[in-house]
Amino acid sequence: MKKEIHITLAEPRGFCAGVDRAITIVEKTLEKYGAPIYVRHEVVHNEFVIEDLKRKGAIFVEDMKDIPKGSHVIYSAHGVSKLVRKKASDFNLVPIDATCPLVTKVHKEVIQQNKKGHIIIMIGHEGHPEVDGTMGQVDDNDKTFLVQNLGDIDKLRIKNTEKISYVTQTTLSIDETKEIIDKLKTKYPNISGPNKSDICYATQNRQDAIKSLITDKELIIVVGSSNSSNSSRLAEIAKQEGVESVLVGNIENFDLSILLNKKKIGITAGASAPEILVKNLIKKIKRNYDVLIDEMNGIEENIIFKLPNI
Repeated sequence: MKKEIHITLAEPRGFCAGVDRAITIVEKTLEKYGAPIYVRHEVVHNEFVIEDLKRKGAIFVEDMKDIPKGSHVIYSAHGVSKLVRKKASDFNLVPIDATCPLVTKVHKEVIQQNKKGHIIIMIGHEGHPEVDGTMGQVDDNDKTFLVQNLGDIDKLRIKNTEKISYVTQTTLSIDETKEIIDKLKTKYPNISGPNKSDICYATQNRQDAIKSLITDKELIIVVGSSNSSNSSRLAEIAKQEGVESVLVGNIENFDLSILLNKKKIGITAGASAPEILVKNLIKKIKRNYDVLIDEMNGIEENIIFKLPNI
């Protein structure tokens, strides 16, 4: 007789509107123009999605010079710098923009503040493609600064403190950025920020959901790839609250032994993880356990972003 395990599914979980839009753009471009279609960087950070798109004819590249001249190129959901756009033009490429509209909003803010002569402080993770793309909206490197933590603020040496603005990486949460923003405002009283938070609605919703999900759970499983900022953060939140958590990218490699002596677990998925992975994970658990499933009450997301002309 199988042991019983109770699974609660987070709501919301999985794909956000920006990820859904980016994947659809690649699929529709392949339908219209045929394979291969080149994509600058992984269109979203999920290995299952990327492998699926590769099978359909997408080729993912980091350097624009690796794309044959005259080809179509899709910019990933994370956005790209002005330099990348210039290279596309120099190499006679035909760009199709899958940048998440929420990231595009931040780009416009940066461009607008830069035109006013402002220094731009970016709150985000070094090396993340969204951060590179956003800071790359400004030509002069001396006009942009990256802040990852409170300690970085102490290191800032800005001469003209009258004109300073900040923006944030969209896949951070309000909790993550609040202390940093407060400290920036203390050090630079004249600093200005966006009228509305740059935090992605989906990032915040999934983080709020996991905080509710962890109540009385012995384990939290986050479905998502390790290079996904928002997925990794979900696992971190559970750990910070004292609940064992694991990030699972490849369901086939998931070790069922972690469920030994567990009776109540929670499952969620990052904003770039498809629901099929959650279903496959539950199927795998059912091999060894009698599974009881319920879904928590959560915010219903109904945001849809329009597709560009392809």
